[in-house]
Amino acid sequence: MYQVLSFILLFLLWVVFSGQLDAFHLTMGAISAAFVVAISGNHFFENRATGLGSRIGECFRFASYGIWLLYQMLIANLHVLTLALHPKGRDDVDPKIVRLRTNLQSDFEIFLLANSITLNPGTVTLKVEGDSLWVHAISRKSAETLDGSMEARIARIFTREENA
Repeated sequence: MYQVLSFILLFLLWVVFSGQLDAFHLTMGAISAAFVVAISGNHFFENRATGLGSRIGECFRFASYGIWLLYQMLIANLHVLTLALHPKGRDDVDPKIVRLRTNLQSDFEIFLLANSITLNPGTVTLKVEGDSLWVHAISRKSAETLDGSMEARIARIFTREENA
């Protein structure tokens, strides 16, 4: 069942990102999704004890998180653009390395947090060590965005109904 769900999710991602709905592209998407599931299907949905309803809820919460992350990336892009082009922008450049401690439980959740931080312009995750992430921030404002709201949203994605 999980392999079918993995295939459907990957195929839908292919359709959304390719934007092509002709037979050739849909066939290539189906073949690609099937190939990925065949070689790495056991890595998706590592915890098989979770029910299908919970997984579908995770997918919707993850999509909501993705929309929020895109908005945060837009804000970060505008901030870095201001730093680069504003005459006094160089005065605001204050690089620093920040250590974040996380309460996220699984490696995937920490992986998602680290990559979400790196996707935002002005911040780069340098190292993940246990429950700590070392992040380079280009300015004080970029460092202040590491306030825990991203971690809380990621934790909410994987909240199980039986734990809530």
